[in-house]
Amino acid sequence: MSRHPTDPPGRDVAGPLDGVRVVELAGIGPGPFAAMLLADLGADVVRVDRPGPSPLGGDPARDVTNRNKRSVLVDLKSPGGPDTVRALASRADVLLEGYRPGVAERLGVGPEECLAANPALVYGRMTGWGQQGPLAPRAGHDIGYIATAGALSMIGAPGGPPAVPVNLLGDYAGGSLYLTTGVLAALLTARATGRGQVVDAAIVDGTAHLTAMFWGMLAEGTWQDTRGRNLLDGGCPHYAVYETSDGGWMAVGALEPQFYAAFTALLGLDAGELPDRADPRNWPALRTLFATRFKTATRARWTDVFEGTDACVAPVLSLREAAGHPHLTGRGTYTEAYGVTQPAPAPRFSGTPGTLRRPPAVPGAHTPEVARDWGVPELLKDHR
Repeated sequence: MSRHPTDPPGRDVAGPLDGVRVVELAGIGPGPFAAMLLADLGADVVRVDRPGPSPLGGDPARDVTNRNKRSVLVDLKSPGGPDTVRALASRADVLLEGYRPGVAERLGVGPEECLAANPALVYGRMTGWGQQGPLAPRAGHDIGYIATAGALSMIGAPGGPPAVPVNLLGDYAGGSLYLTTGVLAALLTARATGRGQVVDAAIVDGTAHLTAMFWGMLAEGTWQDTRGRNLLDGGCPHYAVYETSDGGWMAVGALEPQFYAAFTALLGLDAGELPDRADPRNWPALRTLFATRFKTATRARWTDVFEGTDACVAPVLSLREAAGHPHLTGRGTYTEAYGVTQPAPAPRFSGTPGTLRRPPAVPGAHTPEVARDWGVPELLKDHR
């Protein structure tokens, strides 16, 4: 495990977003993760927390998605709460909120009010269903969004139930990453024109967008609209996972001919005697052959056989195991900071690297310093 720098850096290495101010209206899931990504890249992110316990409970000092941020407490339902948030927005470049449609407007901190205070503001909105549409006002979670967008139907064994990919696919890939991309694009426009705008990031939109390649394959007839029958969904025997003798798993991605040749040779099979892999009718027989071979040895043994080769085979590691993998250790992909093992900032920049400058923000811990640094004395009033 390598240690990522945690000391406050000089201004020349604070990250590519050094100097960008972001207001995050506290929420859960994809909004906080998007704000963390901006903070990792150097933005000054101030999270506006509400009084009372976190909606999800847990120890805020270990909530990694709140690292590199500062926190203030504001009760948006108090008489002065909306004025305080609008004062922060007037000094910010970006505001992020993840309420249901219409809630920010009812609280007095919607786009109209905040853009009136700061016409150059980028107002980022994170929802599951989007700001418009029949389901816009309805509650939901990652699993429902990716189900509706068609992505969940693609994951799992044929004839079995769809496999739940935790909340990485919807919340974070289809949600957070699209919100940050949209916000940064709008920020470029605002810097060039002085005009801000609203970014409507919906998890269903982002998840649908992620499936673009498969819509093209459907159109050309190279993808079946059914689970576990295709090249990249586990249907293909040389793009699949196999159990080892000790109950571990190996992931195989030997698609190209040269990688397939290396894979079969290291697996101890004669490629010349194998059925033609180009014919899907041979896939069941190949799968049986590969599965039988993998069951003859442990995951550790197969890792020794394949690691460092171009066979495109890797052990399926747990989170804790991944943090200790030699490649990820060598790159510093995971780090230990402030007593918590966690991913280091990504992606990487040659001149302005992201840093871990602050531990997860405890709600309200930075109210006086944010009031001073941002020039918002309203924060010092009691909004709790």
